Amino acid sequence: MTMTADMAVSGARSGAMPAEAAAGTAAEAGRRAGEAFFAARDIHAYYGESYVVQGVSFEIKEGEILALLGRNGAGKTSTLRAIARMDNPSLQKGEIVLGGKALHPLRSFEAARAGVQLVPEDRRIIGGLTVEENLILAQVAPPLGWPLERLYEHFPRLAERRKQEATTLSGGEQQMLAVARALARELKLLLLDEPYEGLAPVIVREIEKIVAGIKAEGITTIIVEQNAIAALELADRAVILDMGEVVFDGGADHVLDNAELRAAYLAV
Repeated sequence: MTMTADMAVSGARSGAMPAEAAAGTAAEAGRRAGEAFFAARDIHAYYGESYVVQGVSFEIKEGEILALLGRNGAGKTSTLRAIARMDNPSLQKGEIVLGGKALHPLRSFEAARAGVQLVPEDRRIIGGLTVEENLILAQVAPPLGWPLERLYEHFPRLAERRKQEATTLSGGEQQMLAVARALARELKLLLLDEPYEGLAPVIVREIEKIVAGIKAEGITTIIVEQNAIAALELADRAVILDMGEVVFDGGADHVLDNAELRAAYLAV
């Protein structure tokens, strides 16, 4: 069963919810496998002996934005990295499927070729190269995504700074470049890790407009963000993690409307 906001809060009080929520979500994932564009099914991942992703399951329909939320240390970034098939954390069990293609047997570069693009919290802008060279480098090998002209139309600030060394951009502009670089590749699933981290409120609003534009393009997206309210206002659905397990899976509006649920798991 999918856990509602009220059930999640009740479980938080009893202390029994995480295992039940994870099990219920896994069962639902199995029932609805044919409907999902993306599915994570009972995934377990470790940093060495540290068990950081503990049976996480959820699904996304094509074109949806899902907010993956939780307190610090809940397993959000670890789950994103497991989906992107990064070496760490190490995926030990479970299935990850995108558009009918199994991702779990792949390495990170193979997942990227399959359309999974991760924008990490540190952005990974390449020093010594201009904005345009960073974008061109993203397109040195197929499969390709948006051409430069379309990227500059969508990100006019980057067009203005195309010849500027990329690492001299402001934090917000570097975030724009990181997202644009993901769009420069063939993109089926966009993974955004803390896109608002360290940005002034006025710049956060600019990034929100960019993410809303990505949603309008129909790009399926998972967003991890400590600014839960901002993420929920953009998202269609939300999954909340606690100690590496799913404790809520439902509509983003349910989380926005339930202060008790947010207090129990998000402290907002």
